[in-house]
Formats: sequence, C-alpha cells, structure tokens
Amino acid sequence: MNPLLKAPAVLALAVALVGCAGGAGRGATPASDADALHSAAEQLTSVIVYDIFSPPQASRVYAYASIAAYEVLRQGDTAYRSLAGQVRGLAPVPAPPSAEPVSLPLAGVHAFMTVGRALTFSQSRMDTLRNELDARFRQAGVTGAEYDRSIEYGERVAQHILQWSNQDNYRASRSMPKFSVTREAGRWIPTPPAYMDAVEPNWGSLRPFVLDSASQFQLPAPVPFDSTKGSAFYRQTQEVYDTGRGLTEEQRLIAAFWDCNPYVMHVQGHTMFATKKITPGGHWMGIARIAARKSGADITRAAEIYARLGIALSDGFLSAWAEKYRTNVVRPETVVNRWLDPKWEPLLQTPPFPEYPSAHSVISTAASAVLSAEYGEQFAFVDSTEIEFGLPSREFKSFAAAAKEAAISRLYGGIHFRGAIEQGEVQGRQVGALVLQRIHTRGRTTVAGANRSGRGSVGSANPAAEASVSPGGF
Repeated sequence: MNPLLKAPAVLALAVALVGCAGGAGRGATPASDADALHSAAEQLTSVIVYDIFSPPQASRVYAYASIAAYEVLRQGDTAYRSLAGQVRGLAPVPAPPSAEPVSLPLAGVHAFMTVGRALTFSQSRMDTLRNELDARFRQAGVTGAEYDRSIEYGERVAQHILQWSNQDNYRASRSMPKFSVTREAGRWIPTPPAYMDAVEPNWGSLRPFVLDSASQFQLPAPVPFDSTKGSAFYRQTQEVYDTGRGLTEEQRLIAAFWDCNPYVMHVQGHTMFATKKITPGGHWMGIARIAARKSGADITRAAEIYARLGIALSDGFLSAWAEKYRTNVVRPETVVNRWLDPKWEPLLQTPPFPEYPSAHSVISTAASAVLSAEYGEQFAFVDSTEIEFGLPSREFKSFAAAAKEAAISRLYGGIHFRGAIEQGEVQGRQVGALVLQRIHTRGRTTVAGANRSGRGSVGSANPAAEASVSPGGF
C-alpha cells in the first residue's frame, strides 16, 4: 500500500470525538472509522425518505453513492479490486495523488456524500452532515494541505461516478410516455385511496450494473386471469382474501415491519395526507449497516458490502420492474373488491404499480444472497431498522430467514398473490447469484474482453454461482 494513503485507522480518533448523526447512531459515541460511512448512509436514507423516492429510484442512488465510496477506499488495500470492468460502463476512477499524503477515509466518505447529494433533491440536508463529517477529520488531525487534497480527491472520484451515472438512461426515461391503463380484465388499474399513476413504467430501459439486460431473468407467465369460481386465479384471490380476514397479531406485525411503502396516503373526510416510510432497499441497507457493526467491519469492508448490496438491489429492482410492466397483472385489491367483497381492504396500502412479481421478494432474496456470502449463512442479527418508524425490532437467525419473512409479508399485507411472491424469490435468487458470480471485490479476478461500454468477462472464484446462472440468462 502507498504509505502516503492514510488507511481507515486514521479516523478512529475523529469519530470518537463526535456522536453519530441520525438513525441507529443517535446519541451514541462511534467506536470505529466505519461509523462515519454508516452515518453518511443513514443520512442518505433519511433524505431519500424525505424526498419520497420510489423504491427503484432509491436503489439507484444507493448503488452509485456506495460505489463511489468503495472505489476511493479500496485504494488503501491491494486486497480489494476495482469494480471498473466488472459493472457496465465504469472506467477506472482517477488515482489518488502519489507525492503527498491523502486521507482515504475522508475522501471516501466525502465521495459518498457528494454523489448522494447530487442524486437527491434535499441537498441542504446532505450538506449538513457532510460538513460535520468533514469537520471530524480536522479534529483528528487531517488538516491543511492534506485535508484539501483528500477533499479534492473525493470530489474527483464523485464526479467520475456521476458522469458514469449520467449515461444510464435515467434522464431520458424522465420524458418517456406514461403507462397506458386499459380496462382489460386481469390488467393493472390504479388502486385506492389515491388512485396514483403507475410508478416508473420505463425503469426497464435503464442500464443494468451486471445484468445483460433488464429482461434477462424473465419468469414463467403468471396464473392467467379467470374469474370463474374454482379457477386457479380465483383460488389465489380467495387465499389473499381469507388470509387478510384471519390475520394473527404476529402476521400483522410482520406485514407492518416489511411494509416499506415510501408514500402511504391517508384520507380523513375531505383531507388527504401522506406518511413517509423507508423503501425496501433502504431497509436492506440498514440491515447491512447492522451486520457491519456487529461484525466489526472496518470502513473499507463496510464500503465493499454497501457497494455489492447496492448493485444487487438496483439490478433486482430493474429485473422486477421489467417483469411487472411486461406482465401487467392486476392487484388483489381490485379483484377482491369486484368479485368477492366490495368493502374489503388489504392490511397494507396497495402500491401504485403492477403486481407480478413481488419486487420485495426479488430484492430481499438477492440481498440475502449477497449478505450471506459476506457474513455467513447463519449470521444472526437484530433488525432495528424500523424503530424510528414506530415498529419494534425483530430477531433473525439468518439473512435468508429475514428475506423469507419479507416475502410472505406481502401475502399478509394483502398486496400480492402467492405466485408473485414465490416467483419473486426465484428471480431474486437468480439476480443474487449473478452478482456473486460477476462482482469480485477481493481475491483473484480476471477481466477479459472489456468493450467500450466497460462490460467484460469476469472470472469467478465461486463455481457454484457460475453453475447456477448462465451469463446469457436461462
């Protein structure tokens, strides 16, 4: 390692001097460098909630900000490898200056906050913590020219990542046509109480991180619509209805814990107002933070897992959203109200987009695969992510157990048919396996045949993952 690159331990004093801001760190005294990055991630989630980003939008922000931090911090340890050539379109980031010392923790956290600030709306909220975090490094002795060089380097990497993000077709998708609702039986239509337009119908047009395309993992056709009593579609509708009417208190709590609907509408008389909540991706980023703290991960390892998870979340949403609008399946609430019970309401508010597959099942399963590969299949943890939203913490014996609970919560909530949940898990396993196959942040990696888009063929150190997912899809 270049002796002029100050590795993570530099920040230990700084984070001990000032308490963390936001989330699970409120009122605590940080014990390691990684808490500065965790504070940045918590603040980004807070801003995403405040700005009411949709789940796919949020996942995109998490991925780019986390990759920015990782690409800075990995410079301090040759065991870590660049994501350039492994994810689509990313060219090597600028190297840090070689002649003068640089604090990589300062540069990495600054890069994370800068990218997060640029990709969200409430920039002043990001600036508040970014300035505080920068100040912590000054208190730790990163001053003068070294401080300026570190900020400048973090800024250079952030701008490199932002230029890359500008090429993912997100901006072009803002002006694409809205989703056209039809009244054909079995097709999605807006649901109460707000009857909102379909969210992000063109999300599948964005550039993936590791997927060959958004449609790489197409699922079997959903159960065909048939309102005839006794048909397969009728039976799955009856299951949602019966489950909703017979929920136990534990099932209600599970549904609420994994709701993660960023914009729940409430109607009181002639007044309508919204309750903001964390997104599904934000919930799993919170779980990653909990696991990193429990395991004692240093700042570079924490940045690594944030980046790998961000990629899995983003490509998971991309994959799920492509299927949602390809299949265009009606929500249970619409069917139950028309054919079974016009007064029935699901426990959770139905999100404004088509039903199949369950995106929460997709991203939770993909996330659990990435986290299990990092921390082990039997990593137990207490999920306190939802405490700030008024919900008690829950204990899980593994990430897979948490993902299974997240998936079935959609049936308890009355917003998904069982088929969408189970097939969402299938797609999530495929996405997770592909991320593990193609993203190598440590160990021997070969990158061959990278083309101008930055896509390459990546050698895998995981034969099981290679065998389970073909680079071309099924």
